[in-house]
Amino acid sequence: MEGVREINEKVEQESVFVEQLTAEIGKVIVGQREIIERLLIGLLANGHILVEGVPGLAKTMAVRTLAKCIRTKFQRIQFTPDLLPADLIGTMIYNAKTGEFTTKKGPIFANIILADEINRAPAKVQSALLEAMQERQVTIGEQTYKLDEPFLVMATQNPIEQEGVYPLPEAQIDRFMLKVKIVYPNEKEEKQIMERMAGKEEPAVEAVVGPEDIVKARKVVGEVYIDDKIKDYIVSLVFATRNPEKYKLDLKNLIAYGASPRATIYLNIVSRARAFIKRRGYVTPEDIKAVAMDVLRHRIIVTYEAEAEGLTSEDIVQKILNEVEVP
Repeated sequence: MEGVREINEKVEQESVFVEQLTAEIGKVIVGQREIIERLLIGLLANGHILVEGVPGLAKTMAVRTLAKCIRTKFQRIQFTPDLLPADLIGTMIYNAKTGEFTTKKGPIFANIILADEINRAPAKVQSALLEAMQERQVTIGEQTYKLDEPFLVMATQNPIEQEGVYPLPEAQIDRFMLKVKIVYPNEKEEKQIMERMAGKEEPAVEAVVGPEDIVKARKVVGEVYIDDKIKDYIVSLVFATRNPEKYKLDLKNLIAYGASPRATIYLNIVSRARAFIKRRGYVTPEDIKAVAMDVLRHRIIVTYEAEAEGLTSEDIVQKILNEVEVP
């Protein structure tokens, strides 16, 4: 237990900025604690986030505010049907005077990217973004450029207006560490939003950490202790999506494809990042339960039978969380 105590102390010291960061973002964003926490988890776990929610729920504002609080470069890219991969990653420009080509880098060269309405752009553009997300590098002409750290993509999908959209294939959705659904604020929050935003300028925020602090914090997140029983619990949750009958779950005819090994890896990393945010040096089953829905909801493909019964992948994840034994 000596090691756990040391890690605990280390996390206590290194995670001080989390509260400062949350407080700064809270100056601008009312409520939406979940999306702010998930953005921090994405940064600390070095993964990308897919957000689904109707327009007007402060998705753009949340990401832009986060970027301001971390002294990082922010870019918002509006995805449209006529967008080209070059509009995203950049291109080679010919200079007639010198007879040479120069590289013009695209908006992907930033630390925090908001890919707005990613399902509005054709497959070529989507795959250019997903390649940058996966490889953390971009090739323009014959030259390959590394992207700066930290590098976080938050892509948004609009659940309404489904005409003229290009849905992301399942294999590409799997590359997002988390899929978060944003809901409407409650009455009290809505009133606060109205009062705060009525004709006033957006409140100013200060940068409380730098990119180097995030990179340093990631190393500590990697040291957060995770017990063998909790690792087994993670594996059980993922395996229950593939072999539900082994866990006495009556879901066999409802799941077409279970979660991939990526889900196991991400549950481990994301639960450590959540423990860090909660200023703990060890992972609890509560951490797993808190992040499991966002890690698993887009990795389970339901059958037509489930759809006919009106069941979603979220209903299945919830059932698994309720039934699989907690250590």
